[in-house]
Amino acid sequence: MKVLFRKLAVCITAGSIILVSATNASAALPFFSSKKGEVPSLAPMIELTSPAVVSISVQGTQAARQQTQVPEMFREFFGSPNEQVKERPFRGMGSGVIIDAKKGYVVTNNHVVQNADEITVKLTDGREFTAKKLGADEQSDVALLQIEASELAQVSLANSDQLRVGDFTVAIGNPFGLGQTVTSGIVSALGRSGLNIGGLEDFIQTDAAINRGNSGGALVNLNGELIGINTAIFGPNGGNVGIGFAIPSNMMKSIVDQIVEFGEVRRGLLGIQGRDVDAGLAEAMRSKSNKGAFIMEVVPDSAADKAGLKSGDIIFALNDKKLSSFDELRAKVASMGAGANVELSIVREGEEQNVDVVLGDAGMPLAQAKELHPAFEGSEMNNGKDQAGNDGVAVSDVQARSPAARIGLKSDDVIIGLNRQRVNNVADLRRLVEESEGNVMALNVKRGSSTIYVVIRQ
Repeated sequence: MKVLFRKLAVCITAGSIILVSATNASAALPFFSSKKGEVPSLAPMIELTSPAVVSISVQGTQAARQQTQVPEMFREFFGSPNEQVKERPFRGMGSGVIIDAKKGYVVTNNHVVQNADEITVKLTDGREFTAKKLGADEQSDVALLQIEASELAQVSLANSDQLRVGDFTVAIGNPFGLGQTVTSGIVSALGRSGLNIGGLEDFIQTDAAINRGNSGGALVNLNGELIGINTAIFGPNGGNVGIGFAIPSNMMKSIVDQIVEFGEVRRGLLGIQGRDVDAGLAEAMRSKSNKGAFIMEVVPDSAADKAGLKSGDIIFALNDKKLSSFDELRAKVASMGAGANVELSIVREGEEQNVDVVLGDAGMPLAQAKELHPAFEGSEMNNGKDQAGNDGVAVSDVQARSPAARIGLKSDDVIIGLNRQRVNNVADLRRLVEESEGNVMALNVKRGSSTIYVVIRQ
């Protein structure tokens, strides 16, 4: 019997993709009815949270790669087998959580809306709205949508850092497209990582029954407060075996706050290389804790270096919250965002002390650069400055024969304008690309002391 990790939204049948999930909302509420003679029930909480659950339907295209075989006798003329990329349309369904009724903010998984050209949100009262994707983060699998609607319900967010193993949980979703389904369980573990199912892993593990179709759904406490977004399951052939994983609400909120403020995710960076702490390493370094992150190397001039961290230090807590692994530290730091102030509790030469750190900027990964525009694929972009000290978007690590290389971008270029409008940062570039009309865009680029134009034909 093969055991697999699966992102919950994916269910492919007859050429379509079913991405189904659900969520809930409410203020702090009693989880059982107080009417005389009634037995304890979750029904009052479910009834009050369900209006904040929305259905999401998407349409778009996705790349399908196909090998073209060339007979050996003709390879002299046509070359070796090559790969063709074709666009295939898809439709999908999913769910999201309304986290701000006034602004119409809806949170879901990134993979629910990834590559979607059209996103439609349907409320429980039957109203439908076209949603705008404000931003998404592939590594944390979080996406933020916005709808223009009145009289919306919204979910209250719990502080996921206060969760304890054994706390009760309720999952609401649409497994296998059956319709809204509620299951209950407990928090089975916290800070789960090393599962190789995402870039940033700091999952809540629960035994509340979660199956395919729950992706993007809500994990709530007994007050109806959101503690996590369901994102993956562990089991044979993707079926439920009582092991499900959710993105903590605090991580989700941090990502969403960055998207709202900057139009992008400004990932935080500490600037260390390390590994998990085990009992042997803890004994060798005279640490009382057998868990945490061991610093093997500090990157020069990084946030860690500036704060005085050293190789050999053991980080056992972040903002007074105990850490279980290096991956948990990495995920928490990355989701907090560049410029965040954090307090790290460390063990150095057997003595415990606290260190204040201002996180650096990890830059924009390759996968996110192409989200700005397909022509940028294969490059890394980040807020930066040209040689004269003017703000712009710095381009680095342009891969050979990539779309970015083909349009003429090179490492160390700094984009300072688009279509004769000033670009000061990645958020400006994203906005101007979205607003661009016509078939041609002209990037104003500083290359060393020269100013050039790079033309993109859409």
